[in-house]
Amino acid sequence: MKPSIFEMIIVLMSSFLVSYMLYPKIISVVSFKKLMDKPNDRSSHSTATPSLGGIAFYIVLILSFYFLEPFDKYNTIPSLIPGLTILFIIGLKDDLVVISPLTKLGAEIVAATFLVLHPSFEIESLHGFFGLYEVSKFITVPLSVFIVIVIINSFNLIDGIDGLAATIGTVIFGTFGAIFYMSHSYLLLGVCIVMIGCLTAFLRFNISHSKKIFMGDTGSLIVGFIIGMLVLRFLALTDDKIALLPFKTDNYPYIVLAILIVPFFDTARVFTIRIMNKRGPFSPDRNHIHHLLIDFLHLSHIKASIFLGVFNLIFVSIFLSISIFFSQNIMFAISVIAVLLLIYFFFLINKNTNAIKAKSKIKKQFKKKLSSYL
Repeated sequence: MKPSIFEMIIVLMSSFLVSYMLYPKIISVVSFKKLMDKPNDRSSHSTATPSLGGIAFYIVLILSFYFLEPFDKYNTIPSLIPGLTILFIIGLKDDLVVISPLTKLGAEIVAATFLVLHPSFEIESLHGFFGLYEVSKFITVPLSVFIVIVIINSFNLIDGIDGLAATIGTVIFGTFGAIFYMSHSYLLLGVCIVMIGCLTAFLRFNISHSKKIFMGDTGSLIVGFIIGMLVLRFLALTDDKIALLPFKTDNYPYIVLAILIVPFFDTARVFTIRIMNKRGPFSPDRNHIHHLLIDFLHLSHIKASIFLGVFNLIFVSIFLSISIFFSQNIMFAISVIAVLLLIYFFFLINKNTNAIKAKSKIKKQFKKKLSSYL
């Protein structure tokens, strides 16, 4: 059963309005109970701010499943709810009392396992990517869990400035929504629309000065999990669904790379810098691409978020277009060139004279704050 444009608009507006009504309630309760996110030496905010916006994501998603159930051809919803609930609880606890990275990783593995064991998320073929077709379950199951974990943590890492996670998330869900509409995967289309409604409503409060709220780990883990679910479902599309899409089938991994270019590139870049500096990959710093745009190009949070959101949209639009015509060898070459250009661009930002001066200033501020804590 294909949803009408009117039904899709109703889903979008309903998720937006319910979320919009929930955020002030969450802000009120969190403020009253003083469960605020207090700024530290790495924070981009200077005052204590509510950080449990992800509660609304969970509530709206669970409610939406009731209305999306008629489109659940493969009985997917029961495999989503346990993973979502696990990550909601872990994210909530981490926002309130902070948990160890290993505990969070364990929860992510369990949540991802609930997902990948469902038959509709089973990747049976790589469709000729690097010459691979049929792949054993002993490879695809752990690979799928790994993919979901990487996506969850990549999205979690870009949630560092006002508006960025919501903007990038909206671009990602919008792109996947179009893909699943073309492939007649209407449950997943509905999930994308619901998330766009949640994120656009959240964005209004996230960039507000008087009623600001962060999504926190509660939100970023949920959003990352849903994106991971969409990626697996995209890679596991059946032949009849694939036939409805215009892309060359061996280019699917490149399409995923393009859709997730901002979180993937940022995570790879930051981890590489930290390891080269003989630090742990999860150790905190201000080397994220959004920090570079703010600290060295002096962009505001909103401008930096718009810049990266527009970049992500243009990048994915180009890749989706060329993946229709070019073979995977050409796509590989284009991907390598694109990544090298991105590395060079942020290298220039990081090495110009203004950046060197800004680095010196940031180090002095960091040492000053550190000494005040000690």
